[in-house]
Amino acid sequence: MKPYVVGIDIGGTNTVFGIVDARGAVIASSSIKTLKHNNVEDYLNDLHDGLTRLMEANDAVDKIHGIGIGAPNANFYTGMIERLVNIPWPTPLPLAEMVSEKFGIPVAITNDANAAAIGEMTYGAARGLKNFIMITLGTGVGSGIVINGQLVYGHDGFAGELGHVIMKRNNGRLCGCGRTGCLETYCSASGVARTAREFIELRKDESVLRNLPIEEITSKDVYDAAVSGDKLAQEIFEYTGNILGEAFADFTTFSSPEAIILFGGLAKSGELLLRPIRESMERNMMPQFKGKVKLLLSELKEADAAVLGASALGWEAKAQDK
Repeated sequence: MKPYVVGIDIGGTNTVFGIVDARGAVIASSSIKTLKHNNVEDYLNDLHDGLTRLMEANDAVDKIHGIGIGAPNANFYTGMIERLVNIPWPTPLPLAEMVSEKFGIPVAITNDANAAAIGEMTYGAARGLKNFIMITLGTGVGSGIVINGQLVYGHDGFAGELGHVIMKRNNGRLCGCGRTGCLETYCSASGVARTAREFIELRKDESVLRNLPIEEITSKDVYDAAVSGDKLAQEIFEYTGNILGEAFADFTTFSSPEAIILFGGLAKSGELLLRPIRESMERNMMPQFKGKVKLLLSELKEADAAVLGASALGWEAKAQDK
């Protein structure tokens, strides 16, 4: 078998790509600007040039088994990107087929949260686990569900949108998906910032967060304040962790995972977030699941995680049927 795969992570600003070996070592990586390209043909030409240079420089030409792509709203079944919010390309876009034709290499594509789950199972904290849920806590809340060693895609390729489980049925926060009360609106990085603004407006407690322009507060500001001992900021993490724990207890009833694995910027908050999640999760857990579900942090390095997650899909890539 050819010894390498390529991982491509398409973000709204940058596209990161890298060559990865079977042990999960990133041999080399590079990036291009996604938003520089108003049409997808120019983007593919730029990607082809950048990746070809990388393969030539690392003696990997003709040694690539497959290419895996992680992208927003990408469908594993169809190879299509169904819709794009921040990138001005027409959708649905048959990106897997287009990249495969450009490189002459089999391509598989999925959304970024699913790619993270596959990466964790192939190279990270979920090695050896057959049942787990990957939760990405970033700008939004993404998820990938693995049952019996298989990523769950559902009948249409869109299964696993746990960030859009509704946590508050009445007077919930408006979500970008158009619904209200979604988990993402409370427990993403932007959700934490929203909670901070609400707490500051509704309460009288002293807090260093009151010294910041209210609309500019970020989850990092809340974290820094909490670490320095700010009680209001610590309560924001309690509030966030409590909601996540409730959600994880509910998710457990669905697939009985061995572990729930956290990834993303907010997951780096450590015990500030993990302790209230654990306590809330156990408090809300059905009796038969208590004490059985591990809460783990991703073992993928942040800098390599996007490329590793996408690259893991490259081992599954099949040649297009002609």
